[in-house]
Amino acid sequence: MPRTVLVTGISGNLGRALAKLLHTETRVVGLDRRPFAGKPKDLAHHQLDIRKARVEEVFRRHRPEALIHLGIMHDPRELRSETHSFNVLGTHKILDLCARHGVKKAVVLSSANVYGPRPDNSNFLPEETPLMAGERFSEMRDLVELDMYAQSFMWKHPELETVLLRPVNIVGPTVRNAPSNYLRLARPVTVLGFDPMVQIIHEQDVCRALALALRPGLRGVFNVTGPGQLPLSAILHELGRHPIPVPHLVVRSLLRRAFEARLTSFPPEEVDHIQYLCVVDGSRFVREAGWSPSASLRDTIRSVVA
Repeated sequence: MPRTVLVTGISGNLGRALAKLLHTETRVVGLDRRPFAGKPKDLAHHQLDIRKARVEEVFRRHRPEALIHLGIMHDPRELRSETHSFNVLGTHKILDLCARHGVKKAVVLSSANVYGPRPDNSNFLPEETPLMAGERFSEMRDLVELDMYAQSFMWKHPELETVLLRPVNIVGPTVRNAPSNYLRLARPVTVLGFDPMVQIIHEQDVCRALALALRPGLRGVFNVTGPGQLPLSAILHELGRHPIPVPHLVVRSLLRRAFEARLTSFPPEEVDHIQYLCVVDGSRFVREAGWSPSASLRDTIRSVVA
């Protein structure tokens, strides 16, 4: 374990869970423009925007050996230019500072959703699959661009061990992303005639995967899978949900009106995820890092209502 780990986006729910996991094993330095109420006493937190020049002072002061980059904005209601600047330019800056200040390991959190759910997807997509999510979902373009920059950074700086993790849909009691919000709906909309296989992973397992990625010698791009996959209908049945099947010709326009009226937090572009397949192969991370999730599939599903 590195002696000092810098974690961006530490004030978010996933960052807080990661800090709780790491701070007893190593010195953790947090970086986030949001405050971190109730942080562990032995954790140093800097309330800064990762795009600001003052961030370099954090590197000079703490001399981190490793970075875990979680500082990514996912709010679909946020101004598009602001999310692009924060996600893409912020990632450029933080990785460039790693190279400039001799950081030995950089772990970047992406998502398996960068491949994009598509009608022509095969089962178990490997890491070499083209990243097509931005074609149909504009909010995913930033994540695809961030992912591709992290890959180019990896080849440009071979002296720095870069790990890019693409976990499947993250769910859990503190997660407020689109998959978790959807599964919390008592009457979720489904697309009539479609029942795609879905992969989910518990937020605590994602924290364990991020910590595992700090292992010396590990580098590369890795899909990170949970305990298995199930048809969407089986997951909804496990949660006792009563879905509303809607014909695919009208489902997007219906959800768009509801989203714009703030009747739902489920963006209309996310319909692809409940209509088409996006199932990835996580065997590379299992083989090279010894990965295995700790939460069972049933516990992972039910964690959204914990």
